[in-house]
Amino acid sequence: MQDKITIALDMMSGDFSVSSSVPAAMKILEEIDDINLILIGDKNLIDPLISEKSKVTKNHRYSIIHTKEYISMDDDIVAALRTKKNSSMRLSINAVKNKEADACVSAGNTGALMALSKIILKMIPGIDRPAICTALPTKNGQMHMLDLGANIDCNSHNLYQFSIMGSALVQSLEVSPKPVIGLLNIGSEDFKGNDTIKNAGLMIQKSKLNYGGYVEGDDIFNGNFDVIVTDGFAGNIALKSIEGVANVISHFIKTEFKKSLYTRLSALISYPVMKAVKKKVDPRRYNGASLLGLQGVVVKSHGGADSYAFSRAINTAYFEVKNQILDKIESLIQNKFSDE
Repeated sequence: MQDKITIALDMMSGDFSVSSSVPAAMKILEEIDDINLILIGDKNLIDPLISEKSKVTKNHRYSIIHTKEYISMDDDIVAALRTKKNSSMRLSINAVKNKEADACVSAGNTGALMALSKIILKMIPGIDRPAICTALPTKNGQMHMLDLGANIDCNSHNLYQFSIMGSALVQSLEVSPKPVIGLLNIGSEDFKGNDTIKNAGLMIQKSKLNYGGYVEGDDIFNGNFDVIVTDGFAGNIALKSIEGVANVISHFIKTEFKKSLYTRLSALISYPVMKAVKKKVDPRRYNGASLLGLQGVVVKSHGGADSYAFSRAINTAYFEVKNQILDKIESLIQNKFSDE
């Protein structure tokens, strides 16, 4: 493990830019002693948000790289890659490439972040495609799902590699030492699914991964799996469907509680329970999607992340580096699996 971990932050990205990223950075520096941060963005906007009274300003564990250029959510990806050579996103990834930072975090345009990361950092040998992976709550804690949109079409070998990367991630985040892997499918029986999923299942089963079998959509949150593997098409639809269901349930609860004086009183009585439930399923708590398969640690924060959510993404990057996720992925590829 490293003595000091340095993370480069794209301070200009996301809907809230420095108003979110600066407080998040200060929070992390106060909570974690063995972390240094490189704040990449407009120094004129960053400095006023850093309190001179904070103990963080006295320990010199952060530095600022000044740039006013950034990639917005609306930017054409190809044009941004060609013209914005000094964007805060690009400089953050360059810091990882140049070994100035061990990881980078950005809340910016996902397509641009993935494209730049692939171009600058390249892929880990033995991994054909990167994958987007994030945590979701379950009955027993949390699980990680990938791919969530980076790869629309996948073959069996891609899904097998995703299972390797997902397993390494869960180990690195100290969630489980031997993660249970599941393949998202239309049924749990062996004869269900297409040939791609069936062949991927056989490959994972023959490996030394802890394979738990197929996972149906209604079993995603039962807590029996630590990693759920799927292609980016199904994964993205599943993720957006989950977000939509959560929103409509929240809408129904609020609507029902506001119907009458009696229901408003009921809301007051049930407030402690509702608060506890909200905390467990709070999406900010699970913010920080990992871009797996790259020769460097890159974490994507949600574009609408507030300071707490952005700090969770930094925390994810920290643990990935601390527990050597890149070494784990390479080791699993090279040494710990039977011949395919």
